[in-house]
Amino acid sequence: MPVLQTQEYQSFEDIKHIDEEGREFWLARELAEALDYSEWRNFQKAIDRARIACENSKVPVQHHFVEANKTISMPKGARKSIDDYKLTRYACYLIVQNSDPRKEIIALAQTYFAIQTRRQEVADAFNQLDEDSKRLVVRGETRMWNMLLAKAAYNAGVITQEEFAIFQNAGYTGLYGGLTAIDIHERKQLKEDDKILDFMGSTELAANLFRITQTEEKLRHDEIREAEEANATHHFVGDRIRQAIIEMGSTLPEDLPTPERGIPELERTRLKRLAMSESLAMIDE
Repeated sequence: MPVLQTQEYQSFEDIKHIDEEGREFWLARELAEALDYSEWRNFQKAIDRARIACENSKVPVQHHFVEANKTISMPKGARKSIDDYKLTRYACYLIVQNSDPRKEIIALAQTYFAIQTRRQEVADAFNQLDEDSKRLVVRGETRMWNMLLAKAAYNAGVITQEEFAIFQNAGYTGLYGGLTAIDIHERKQLKEDDKILDFMGSTELAANLFRITQTEEKLRHDEIREAEEANATHHFVGDRIRQAIIEMGSTLPEDLPTPERGIPELERTRLKRLAMSESLAMIDE
């Protein structure tokens, strides 16, 4: 594998540490700075999702995310304890996978931490996951690709929030046979603040992920620069996916069951379970 020489790649190499046993690791606080995160709380969200993804991969979380809290000096001689983690390369990969892909530095980080290799490993293991774990994996992918789609739509002339809402509805009406986002929300009997993507099973999420990725690709490939054409493209892609589902004789997305528990609840449950298992591991040690 060729050595990566660009300044951006070198920045990740520069913050790499080697422990007494010759193992490489990164510190979360230093990685956050390298990834242009100005607030720790925002980076902590990416860490939390990465830890969930680690558990979904049936890999011991405590082996890759090691708490390394430290004390720093404050004004007037005060001292303060702050959270930090010692991260393996795999942990760093999972974190950049769950960070904001609209940042150019995130895309570079994903390459540095061998994103394509890990994606293949996840794909190979996907069918062995339970339904909740599959939902968490695919929902994480839709978050990332929706941000990329938003950027592609903006470049295609979809500028205001109102225009983006129309653009999103165009994709849903194509995939869901004329149903808008509001229609789907009502059909699923969701609360006002619930997000419809958080209440989809893995099959429905996968259909929407395909809609999102293919629309993002087509907007860029066709160099679309007008909002109306972007809307038509999103509807076209959604409709083509719907026709493929019909031809295969599979269940249409609007007829798939709605899970009882939303993704936020699943994430909270997994985080609590992780915290408990990590506490037990510390007791054992």
